[in-house]
Amino acid sequence: MTGHIYDITSEEARLFADIVGRLSTPGLLDVRENIFPDVLRLLRSDAVASYVWNPKTNSYDKPYVINQDPENIRKYQTWYQFRDPMTRKLRDLWRPAYVDEVISKQDLSKTEFYNDFLMKDDLDHGVNLFMRDGGKELADLRIWRRPVRADFGEREIGLLEVLAPYLRKAILTLPDVSLSLLTDRERDVALLVARGCVDKDIARVLGIGFATVRTHLSRCLEKMACSNRSELAALVTRLSH
Repeated sequence: MTGHIYDITSEEARLFADIVGRLSTPGLLDVRENIFPDVLRLLRSDAVASYVWNPKTNSYDKPYVINQDPENIRKYQTWYQFRDPMTRKLRDLWRPAYVDEVISKQDLSKTEFYNDFLMKDDLDHGVNLFMRDGGKELADLRIWRRPVRADFGEREIGLLEVLAPYLRKAILTLPDVSLSLLTDRERDVALLVARGCVDKDIARVLGIGFATVRTHLSRCLEKMACSNRSELAALVTRLSH
């Protein structure tokens, strides 16, 4: 770890330690959903976006965003990412970097990307972290502030430098799970769990015994690497959308 941390309050130090602790805990199901909201707070930022590179389509997909309009994100996927003046350059750095390392604020402000995409969500300046393991690209992290906020500085770069190896490791060790791992009946049970049904209701809906529901549920938890039904419900909801 090469990063140095500046200007951090005691509350932020506790938040930082909690983030690192969770990233170091085996079985973390979704790094973006579980960690990125707290990274947003830690970096005193206004918005986060994260995508997964799809080499088949040569584009970014699977967006995860905080405080950006969903319609704006859809336009990014279909139009603006192909008119993005800085993201490919930032990706080539493979380290935490300020946006203005690759394009000046003055030049950025003249682009369609800035005026018709970023400013729709009142976003002005950012830092990005692109991660990879060998030749495999991992989910990225794009963090933005509004124009009224101070520029990002050494504090934010230092925090990202320290967090980066923990983020990479946690993303790499995500369980490779899919609903296809389940039998048809197990999938039925898992989907009903995701809808909030209790075991008695599941037994009635599927016309099976209570003990059979418990058996199917136990197998679902094992196959999907979940420790409880709440984790299973969250994972099934994410995988089925």
